[in-house]
This record gives sequence, structure tokens and C-alpha cells, in this order.
Amino acid sequence: MKIAVISDVHGNLEALKAALESIEKSKVDTIVCLGDLVGYGPYPNEVVELIREQRIMNILGNYDAAVLEEKFNYIRDNEVNKFCMPWAAKELKEENKAYLRSLPRQIVLEFENKKMYFVHGSVRTINEYLKEDSREAEDVMEIFEGNILVCAHTHIPYEKSYGSKLLLNDGSVGKPKTGRPNGTYLIINIDKEKVESEIVEFAYNYEKTARAMEEKKIHDSCINSIRTGVE
Repeated sequence: MKIAVISDVHGNLEALKAALESIEKSKVDTIVCLGDLVGYGPYPNEVVELIREQRIMNILGNYDAAVLEEKFNYIRDNEVNKFCMPWAAKELKEENKAYLRSLPRQIVLEFENKKMYFVHGSVRTINEYLKEDSREAEDVMEIFEGNILVCAHTHIPYEKSYGSKLLLNDGSVGKPKTGRPNGTYLIINIDKEKVESEIVEFAYNYEKTARAMEEKKIHDSCINSIRTGVE
């Protein structure tokens, strides 16, 4: 079983299209999206509609939840979000909001006797950061009852083993925090003998996204982040 994992598109349609084109070359069996389709970027509706059109399995992200509720209970209450969250909520069509409301908080799949949990933040909360080598990640993996935990939310990809259990993070398609503007996604290959994972970094026309953000007068910090890969 070969699975592609994407997440944290954040309204960046150009990045999502580039990611899907790249994934198509890998001939995966399925794609799983770990949420955060909206927020920050200029095309929230188009991103949601492309995910729906492609029938990609998807879960709710913390920013998706914040936009639906128009509250700061899942995101930071800062200057950027005070602009971006209400903007995305206003832009998003009702049918796309209904789609986001229908999404689960996690997906559980089992292949070759390996149980995989797909979450946005962690198995504990939708907005918990499981950063690489963090105490939070260690605590979660200690109580985790599956074989493979796949998370997002940090926007920085990594893989780490905890004994016989594996923790994977796919990074971010549309708003990377790696210090480069390129997006990332994850390929997981599972067979009877082993699990192999690969973090794939891809380039896309980020200037096109940045210009669209400028035209829509989105917050300058978001535009700079698209161009630099730095929050």
C-alpha cells in the first residue's frame, strides 16, 4: 500500500495543484489530507473544491475549525489571525463550510496488520504541536496504541521512531516553515516486511500566489511567509 499524505494547504491553490501533479507521478494507491485547507492564502474555496473534486480523504484542521466557528479557540489570537481568520470565514461559500463541518477529527487505516492514525495536531487535541524531539511528542507516543501516527500542524516535516512505533509529519503543502518556499508532502509505503517513508519537497510558482495575496490585500506577513518559508 502506497499512501501520499498532504496537509496545511491554507488556501494556496498553486501549491496544491503542484503537489497533486507531483504525487500523480508516484502512482500512489490513495491520498490522505490532514486538514487546514483554509486560512492565510488567497483561494480557500478553490482549494476546498479541488479536494472535494478529487475525492481525497480529509480530516478537520485547527484553522478550518477556527474559520467555521469564527473564534480563536484553536488558533493564536494575534495580528495576522485577526485579519486572516475573519477574511477566510467571509470568503468561504456555505457549501464549502458544510463540507468542512462534515470532516472527522482523525482517520484510522489498517494495512498488513499495521494500524495507522492520521490526525492534524495529535491524538489528544486538534491543535497540539508534536514538534520533532519534543516532550509532547514523547508523551503522545508513549500512550499511542497504534503502529504509525501521522500528524501535521507544525509545517515542518520529519520522521522519528519510538521503539516499534513510528511518528511521521508531512510538513506543509501551502505554508512551509522550513526556511524555503517549497512545499512538502509525505509518501508512505507499507508491505508485509517493512514501512518506508519519504518526505518529498516540491517547487511551485509561489510568486503567483504572493501576487494574488497582494491583489486581495492579505496581511503582509502572510505574503512574506509564502516567499521565504519563514513564519
